[in-house]
Amino acid sequence: MSIFDNAALILVDIQNDFCPGGALAVHEGDQIIPVVNRLIPRFPLVIATQDWHPGDHCSFKAQGGPWPPHCVQGSRGAEMHRDLNTRAVARYVRKAFTRDADSYSEFGGVDERGRSLDELLKGHGVKTLVIVGLATDYCVRATVLDGLKHGYEVYVVTDATRAVNVRPDDGAKAMGEMAEAGAHLVKSDQLLS
Repeated sequence: MSIFDNAALILVDIQNDFCPGGALAVHEGDQIIPVVNRLIPRFPLVIATQDWHPGDHCSFKAQGGPWPPHCVQGSRGAEMHRDLNTRAVARYVRKAFTRDADSYSEFGGVDERGRSLDELLKGHGVKTLVIVGLATDYCVRATVLDGLKHGYEVYVVTDATRAVNVRPDDGAKAMGEMAEAGAHLVKSDQLLS
């Protein structure tokens, strides 16, 4: 039995605003895209997630939050990066789409029919999550930890994530925290070989 049986690949927030040139750019955020594109064809289920904020979202500095405006609903910044292969994406899950609710975990989002990520995954018989995307120390970390709490086996593809690193070691700390919680840290070559 392979890791890919009963597995879903979760593409966390690979959106323009989190890539170089975006409103909340993650250093080298776009460099994960070729790695992610190589992984996508191996999975029976691919789910992409998006930050999907209203213009007056509580996480924005103007409302007292920590971040500049980013991933505003319907904006170019909220779109998936153009180089990402989205043809195989089965579902999109959007989170933090109301003014007063923020969520780093994709388990706080819903698809276009109002189904949670957990409902979608269970509906497909998924047991294993392979997580890639942006950013390691925020949405990837929160999604991985929630995935473990929901009972999934979780793999983090370390060369297919990048960190914000507000403090220089935030990404490394997040990786350590995910591993300590039970996530498997792997390189893409390990999955593809």
